[in-house]
Amino acid sequence: MTTRQKPFVLAVGAAGQFASLIVPELEQRGVRVRGLVQDPAKVAYARSLGAAEVTVGDLRDRASVAAALEGIDAVFYIAPAALPNEAEVGRSVVSAAKEAGVRRFVFSSLIHPTLGELPHHTAKIPVEDALLNSGMEFCLLHPTMFFQNFARSWRSVLETGVLGEPWSTDTRFTRVDYRDVAEVAAIALTEDRLINGTFELCAEGNLDRRDVATLIGEVLGRPIRAEKSQIPRGSEPSPLQPMFEWYDAHSLLGNSLTLRAILAREPRTLRTYFEELAQKRPTGPSGSRTRRELRT
Repeated sequence: MTTRQKPFVLAVGAAGQFASLIVPELEQRGVRVRGLVQDPAKVAYARSLGAAEVTVGDLRDRASVAAALEGIDAVFYIAPAALPNEAEVGRSVVSAAKEAGVRRFVFSSLIHPTLGELPHHTAKIPVEDALLNSGMEFCLLHPTMFFQNFARSWRSVLETGVLGEPWSTDTRFTRVDYRDVAEVAAIALTEDRLINGTFELCAEGNLDRRDVATLIGEVLGRPIRAEKSQIPRGSEPSPLQPMFEWYDAHSLLGNSLTLRAILAREPRTLRTYFEELAQKRPTGPSGSRTRRELRT
């Protein structure tokens, strides 16, 4: 595979929140993309993003994965959130890709996968190990916490004026816009300069929740308060509890040099991301606008 040859790429989870961002990046480079989705209802959406083909399958079903890999040159893989047996499933996908004759495999892992107290980080290690031993050309992406995670709580922030998360307000994070990660992945899938490399992907800034609340307040033009939210008493223990406890005592930090060097530009900023969210007009369940509609 060279920069002059356009690969046929399988985008695993092509309709998902993050994997969907790789499809238009590849389509605009003239790359033929086959999307793999689990939900048949998501086929049309994956096509609307630019996937030339879409196949329905389950990552836990080796036969459906093998069918999706037929004729494929390169794979983009990010594990679905909260995937049971994530390490086993990921290793199986790598093995199936090797058997199918895939030449290049780009794995969107996580920053610092060796953090032993964070199971969703360490689950990436066996997948990376399988890929390193596969004989395929590989690229390991280690993005930090995604800007896009704030989208889930954005409506609540607008309605309550509070940014809450279940760990200390003092914990600092380096973050990244997953659109920048998707651009790096597209480079890794279509060019040779990132072959057989491992890349930490971070934007600038090591902000705690007060810093983020201040930033949101500046964008919205009204105060936003940072709080540590409490998990309701009597609720079932969250599978994310180990992560909450680790974040309560530790920051998750990285360095932006690598991302800047790969993109040959400054990474997207968190302020710009919030400005984009502020331009959207969220609606309630009935389609009516939410309270405290943005005036920006």
